[in-house]
Amino acid sequence: MNRISSQLTSRLRLVPPPAGRRPALVVVAHGSRDPRALSTVRALLDDVRALRPGLPVHLGHIELNEPLLPGTLARLDARGTEEAVLVPLLLSRGYHVKQDIPEMAAEARARTRVAAPLGPHPLLVDALQARLTEAGWPARTDEATRRVSGVVLAAAGSRDPDSRIDTGRTARLLADRLGVPVLPAYASAAAPTVPDAIRALTARGRHRIAVASYFTAPGRFATQCAEAAPWIAAAPLGTHPAMARLILHRYDQTLATPATADPVTLASA
Repeated sequence: MNRISSQLTSRLRLVPPPAGRRPALVVVAHGSRDPRALSTVRALLDDVRALRPGLPVHLGHIELNEPLLPGTLARLDARGTEEAVLVPLLLSRGYHVKQDIPEMAAEARARTRVAAPLGPHPLLVDALQARLTEAGWPARTDEATRRVSGVVLAAAGSRDPDSRIDTGRTARLLADRLGVPVLPAYASAAAPTVPDAIRALTARGRHRIAVASYFTAPGRFATQCAEAAPWIAAAPLGTHPAMARLILHRYDQTLATPATADPVTLASA
């Protein structure tokens, strides 16, 4: 199963970029008080630039960190940028994707389009599996080991039901890849919590339980979730190569999609 899934993912092709002048790419991060988050996001943007030389790549935050998104868009306006694609560095649908980012984009004079959030997508599963392997998850497991193993997919959480649907889809994709149960769990605003999910897996006879960090960068929630792990805890997605590829996929996908399409419906494409 793992070999077949890897082959399918390796064949995944990004939407080819349309010809002509490239609109600016604005990566929209949430923001964090943890300084590791900002340094991780900046390194990720450098990876994006390396993959697509010549593409204008900018950063804007929703809150907590500079540059804030309105300031980034104002600077693009001042430079005479005619068009920009905003790619949320967020892993599911929710209030930020549906309300905050579109409202900020509407204030810009440049034509802006908001891409779908990064998840769910097979490239995220590539990154999650790699982080688990780095933390000690075996590359190959026999049937007896799989019967006593499980994973908690630890996410930030949201009151928006679409966010939980998206996280659940990622959990199912990861379960198919690993061949073990994967339960989504949340640091805030949604249930179950990570400890609750661990207890649920333990009740099912799973005592080798790993925590997969479904966070784009280090921060308070990621640290709290990792500390609850009874066995191993993976690092956040960070600068795994799949992340830069996925950002560019969402950018290209948005340009290849009619402007009337709802971006939040494209997350699985």
